Amino acid sequence: MRRTVRPTLRTALAAACASAALLAAAAAPATAADPPRPAGVRVEIPGPEHGGDAGSGHALVPAAGRSQAAPRLSEAARAADGRVTKTIDNGPTADRLDVVVIGDGYTAGELDRFHADARAKWAEVTAVEPYTTYRDLFNVWTVDAVSAQSGVSGDPGPDTVRDTALGSYFWCESIERLLCVDQPKVDAYVARAPAADLVIVLANSAKYGGAGYNEPSATLGYEGISTASAGHPKSGQVAIHETGHSLGKLADEYFYPGVPGYEKYTGAEPGDPNTSTLDAGRMAAERTKWYRWLGETSPDGGTVGAYEGGGYYVTGLYRPTDNSLMRVLGKPFNLPGVEAMTTGFHRHARLATPLTPTDRTLRLRHTAKVTVPRLHGPDGRQPEIRWYLDGRELKRFAGRTEVRVGELWLLDLRGHKLSVGVSDRTPSVRDPEAARALTTSLTWDVRL
Repeated sequence: MRRTVRPTLRTALAAACASAALLAAAAAPATAADPPRPAGVRVEIPGPEHGGDAGSGHALVPAAGRSQAAPRLSEAARAADGRVTKTIDNGPTADRLDVVVIGDGYTAGELDRFHADARAKWAEVTAVEPYTTYRDLFNVWTVDAVSAQSGVSGDPGPDTVRDTALGSYFWCESIERLLCVDQPKVDAYVARAPAADLVIVLANSAKYGGAGYNEPSATLGYEGISTASAGHPKSGQVAIHETGHSLGKLADEYFYPGVPGYEKYTGAEPGDPNTSTLDAGRMAAERTKWYRWLGETSPDGGTVGAYEGGGYYVTGLYRPTDNSLMRVLGKPFNLPGVEAMTTGFHRHARLATPLTPTDRTLRLRHTAKVTVPRLHGPDGRQPEIRWYLDGRELKRFAGRTEVRVGELWLLDLRGHKLSVGVSDRTPSVRDPEAARALTTSLTWDVRL
């Protein structure tokens, strides 16, 4: 389970480093616009706009945000509210990773801009590997949340209050860049879209900020919510970093020098794939964690090793590389991170979708057909397609997406099993157990 910073972190940070910009924001006094409320949901705070860290710990925030009545909408606005659009259609919901994008602070007259913002933000996400290679594994849905007023609370200042559909607000827990939402209201819109796996909330704002709600939804099943400003150039990076937690189950790789309680990690070996108590030598000797990547050149720069500092601790924990996206915005995922993200994508998406139903017996005149998503990696690699009859590979059909029963040369009236296996043989996944999960199999009953 991914660790989070203890609830006392913000107090400790402020006491230790009050002069730092990161800590000053965390220690900012409460305002009348943001009164204290009971703790509820743990969210990640993005790092300062002009700093290096991708995040700055966590805060406990009210699940329902700040008390706010439902937006006062005209009849025409109510008619547009909740409309669902499949913006990117790459296949059936059951076989794809479904991303739901919801806007806040967009009036009925601004919905076209929301749709343009959603497309632009998804383009930012898919410009980063491994999203680029696997973009055809995703469907993207937009849900129109109509607000009575344009913009969101806290922009430009903490006393600014706007009447919006999701109650988004900066200055959450008195931290200017922490952009919180009313999660029950978000869920009401998410529920309108089919089977969400990941949720992105775009605030109609150019102010820097975001938040990572990275715990899976117990009711709707999605992996997490990333909030981001639609108009800020760094907001896409904030959202991608948060999906590193929700989809990749990656830990944060930043740490806090000089903060009491975070000088040295002394706990058990963490379950995260990108932090470890082991240095490179012990990792290689014990053949664990990211040992398969040690010494390899990583896309975020340098080579994979064991760099001390990570998971918020200065010592006692190691990270795979010096500056991946899980530490610094604008950097790529490192090699272990790419492996974790790729594995996470395949938890939700399948590589083969049957165009011929698998729940009926195919006869001589029938054809077994599948559709396979394309990959867009720089090496041109595509999924490997293999066909089998009663477990025996039919090598002459390799690479095909359809096979006629008449081509099987059946010589008896018995029932047989025709199967297809579609595999992603990516070199980005070296863990054999994870690699085995990158195959989708379909089977049909066939007979003359």
